[in-house]
Amino acid sequence: MPKTGVVVCGAGLEELAARYGLPWQRDDAAAGLRLLRDGDTLVLAGDERRYGKPLEVDFVDGKAGHRRRFGGGRGQLVAKACGLGKAAAPSIVDATAGLGRDAFVLASLGARVLMIERVAAIAALLEDGLKRAGAASELAEIATRLTLTHGDAACDLASLIAGAGVAPQVIHLDPMFPHRDKSALVKKEMRVFRELAGDDADAPRLLEAALDVATHRVAVKRPRKAPPIDGPAPGHTIEGKTSRYDLYVHRSLST
Repeated sequence: MPKTGVVVCGAGLEELAARYGLPWQRDDAAAGLRLLRDGDTLVLAGDERRYGKPLEVDFVDGKAGHRRRFGGGRGQLVAKACGLGKAAAPSIVDATAGLGRDAFVLASLGARVLMIERVAAIAALLEDGLKRAGAASELAEIATRLTLTHGDAACDLASLIAGAGVAPQVIHLDPMFPHRDKSALVKKEMRVFRELAGDDADAPRLLEAALDVATHRVAVKRPRKAPPIDGPAPGHTIEGKTSRYDLYVHRSLST
């Protein structure tokens, strides 16, 4: 289950703190991880020696902007896994949204994507990133294809999808892989996620829930050499250089 420990800091952020059930204080004097404003951007900041630079969701520039322009279009691994071929793009639920990078790629390729994020602080960053993307003229149309909801997909996937009014054809999962090699934690961004969410020990339950509600397929992102999630065997696999997708056909289509 997600862990806690983030404090929202700064005047004007009281309502955001209340919506996400996070503690708030006026001044940025808290130790540990804090959500605060850096100019117009909401960031998640902590000790840079441990966590690196403040974390934000930026769909306009940075990695997301570069991937949107030069990422390879529908030839990308995530696009193939989620069925974005030459036909109309499917309706997709990204049930482990994280910083929204895969969801944004799928939306930029024409898919409507519901993002579900269970860690409150990360969901708040996503909300802020979506708002700024919607205000950018070159991204406004893409932003309209992205919807965000905060909740635990492993426990409440069907109700979260129903509440958003989505008919999910494809469900995309990228559960946290329980690394045992400490060198895997060198990337400081990953340290933030592991401290807030831990490893996704409930990934098998999430896969079962996804198979119950997806009308076409479930696409599960895994490290290339990692074992599949415990449960039904994937029907097909698509491999990239460092990761792969295990694909599961919806139960009603496999009988």
